[in-house]
Amino acid sequence: MTYRKGLFSIVTILFWFSLYAYVPQLTNYANELGASFKLIGLIAGAYGFTQTILRIPIGILSDKLMNRKIFIVLGTACTILSASIAYLIQNPYALLVARLIAGIASATWVNFTILFLSYFDTSESSKSVGIATANSKIGQLLAMFTGGFIAVRYNIRYLFLLSTFIGIISFFLGFFIYEEKIQIQNKDKNTNGILIIFKNKKTVIISILGLLVQLITYATNFGFTPIVATNLGADNFHLSILTTIFTLPQVIFSVLSGTVMTKKYGEKNTLLFGFILTTTICFITPFVPNLIILYIFQLISGIGNAITFSLLMAMVIEGVESNIMTTTMGFFQAIYGIGMIIGPIILGYIGDIFNLTIGFMVVGFIGLTSIFLVNNIEYKKVQ
Repeated sequence: MTYRKGLFSIVTILFWFSLYAYVPQLTNYANELGASFKLIGLIAGAYGFTQTILRIPIGILSDKLMNRKIFIVLGTACTILSASIAYLIQNPYALLVARLIAGIASATWVNFTILFLSYFDTSESSKSVGIATANSKIGQLLAMFTGGFIAVRYNIRYLFLLSTFIGIISFFLGFFIYEEKIQIQNKDKNTNGILIIFKNKKTVIISILGLLVQLITYATNFGFTPIVATNLGADNFHLSILTTIFTLPQVIFSVLSGTVMTKKYGEKNTLLFGFILTTTICFITPFVPNLIILYIFQLISGIGNAITFSLLMAMVIEGVESNIMTTTMGFFQAIYGIGMIIGPIILGYIGDIFNLTIGFMVVGFIGLTSIFLVNNIEYKKVQ
């Protein structure tokens, strides 16, 4: 079992490495290619668009087939195609297409999380989600740190080549991950899984909270914060450091959030703390005077993001039956994908009409609605 978890973790790390090696430089690269703020917002949001429309269908189909591995392999193939297009064609619209395909790859993350969950006892769901999330952050962290060196030494285009190469390795190893064959039972209940999910108030609220987490993250950290950093004098290497600092604490806090912190403070207080951190940093970011302070705020934002997001992922599948588990996770990830789309589009649109500072303010106020929603979830009692 240790071997299976280890191999799966390697595939996961390489998968996210391939998706994120160029992310810190993406909006700046699009800007260099002549894209407007609106188009940059669309490029950043495209990644979330295909996730949103595909995750629920993928979840339903995966639950019907009781097969997650095939979708994982197809997801790694999409990382190769996405990066190849961005490398071969140098214009902002090619980036838009590439990010749409990258979103298809990311849509299969629902299969990664549920298959990895099957390697653990049912009582360890929070732990498994925490480890899976930590693996994804390790991949992102290594990708962005490595990408910074390559972008400075060569140029941004080589990051797409790096992503292609890593994606090929992940694709090959994906064929060797283990999935236990499960007999399909109670097909009628499986078919009606999405209706059951829509009627579950807790699942819906948790999914909307996930939307708010991703809306803030993709509007700011993976959207327009790099442009703020560039205006403060950041080069490509500094942009990688910026995103690396955001991702670094997530490796640790993704695991701590659903285990140590919830046991000590409870799910509600843990979520509130995480959302307060992320929304506060959103308001402050456009007023930061220099890169050093921006780095510090990115670190704090990364902690808040890890606390909220990994805990929400664990909470959404608590008590869910196995035959609708992938559909439930697909629903959650599809809803939070909406935030990935509209976050950068909202900020980019407002940035074009007014300025980026106003855009950050609007996104921050949207994020404040999380406090109301957090108070409307039924929580487990602190042990």
